[in-house]
Amino acid sequence: MFTGIIEETGIVQRVEKGGKSSRMQIKADTVLEGTRIGDSICTSGVCLTVADMKDSWFEADVMAETMRRSKLGSLYPGSEVNLERALKADGRFGGHIVSGHIDGTGTIKAMSREENAVWLTIFAEESLLRYIVEKGSIAIDGVSLTVAKVGLKGFQVSIIPHTGRETTLLQQKTGDKVNLECDIIGKYVEKLMSPSFYINENKSQLTETFLKQNGFY
Repeated sequence: MFTGIIEETGIVQRVEKGGKSSRMQIKADTVLEGTRIGDSICTSGVCLTVADMKDSWFEADVMAETMRRSKLGSLYPGSEVNLERALKADGRFGGHIVSGHIDGTGTIKAMSREENAVWLTIFAEESLLRYIVEKGSIAIDGVSLTVAKVGLKGFQVSIIPHTGRETTLLQQKTGDKVNLECDIIGKYVEKLMSPSFYINENKSQLTETFLKQNGFY
């Protein structure tokens, strides 16, 4: 588990692409301290397992599902990424619960400055927007942020100077894609509130007839 508080930015050094997957080598420093092969590092929002490492870099395999769901497939040597190690049990919980399991991507539609902050407007699919609420939390490229506004096609966040300096968010430009992970609490609540009776097509068997047959009126 992660918190969305970025420890450093790393640089992609090598990308070995397969048919639908890839292996990446990322130059890093801080996140390698105390890290061992098999540990997890959140890389621009995606939880990756360290497959190999040396003093100044680590390598990770990126499977096809991750390539489809995230923007990692568009990274190239020289790309900067946000990095965070998994949270220690005695660590400070400075952001929000971030699993590193990307829900999808959004597209930056506008960037504008308001005094010391920069507003990002991000368009996203309706399937993601349903989990995004005003003043709730969202992870954008692994960065824990507060949702300021939500509309029919997208949402807005405001980036303070510290976040701008310590992450890659303000290096982006209009039209760029970003990895999005919605607050996990909303997804769990939706699942728990959904009917648990399904047939092969995932259609609920919890019908009015079913309820009457089982004593509900």
